[in-house]
Amino acid sequence: MKKGILLIAAVGTMFFTSCKDAGSSASEKVKAENVDAAAARDSKATVYPELTFDETEFDFGNIPQGEPVEHVFTFTNTGRAPLVITNAKSTCGCTVPEYHKNESIQPGETGEMLVKYNGSGRGQVQKTVTISANTENGQEQIKIKAFVEAESAS
Repeated sequence: MKKGILLIAAVGTMFFTSCKDAGSSASEKVKAENVDAAAARDSKATVYPELTFDETEFDFGNIPQGEPVEHVFTFTNTGRAPLVITNAKSTCGCTVPEYHKNESIQPGETGEMLVKYNGSGRGQVQKTVTISANTENGQEQIKIKAFVEAESAS
């Protein structure tokens, strides 16, 4: 019984130690060109596009209740990677953003987002559009506001 256990231990030791290359270390096996390629890949992973709007808020002023209005927000990709807007949504159905979904905007290029508001509500209103993109934050916001005047009872 003891001989059997010793034999299994000896075979196991030979099996695990035979895989080692006696004369070299792991650091000697690393190729320099692979290290350089990995460093270049990793440095690109930290480069993001930046979504910079000419204005982040627009005031329509006084508008009659029920009168639709719209405004174009202009933006620029001020980052160092292509910008892709994947979604844009507002805080309610009365405000609708229109944009080129999943279109690549190269660094330095500009784009537009049209925001339509149907004039519902009464009094001071403010609506927020949340934009999902491949920026470092992942989300950006723009706002519209207006003072909706109640319909006159004639």
